[in-house]
Amino acid sequence: MSNLYDLAYDLENALRNSEDFQTLKDSYAKVNADPEAKKMFDEFRTIQMGLQQKQMSGEQITQEEVEKAQALFQSVQQNEVISTLMNTEQRMSVTISDLNKIITKPLEELYGPMADEKQQ
Repeated sequence: MSNLYDLAYDLENALRNSEDFQTLKDSYAKVNADPEAKKMFDEFRTIQMGLQQKQMSGEQITQEEVEKAQALFQSVQQNEVISTLMNTEQRMSVTISDLNKIITKPLEELYGPMADEKQQ
């Protein structure tokens, strides 16, 4: 049987060479090549990560922060270069989620019956 780490590196290589990843790289390069889009995207990511950190630490997010994030999100969506990047990111996220489900399936199958017994 192949070494699991070798298979993981093969999967990494396949992901890097996938059409979706290449499209993501191209989209990201286009955002970085456009100073206005880059500034807007960086600001959006900073606000997004800040809000996620607050949520994870149990801090309350203010209405002002929500409104600022929503306004910036609307601006970001209207920028075609950033919108394309975000759509491509979403596709990659779905792919990675699907891969994660496949990889963790043996654990789900192993522990699944125990979870079902507890629910009864």
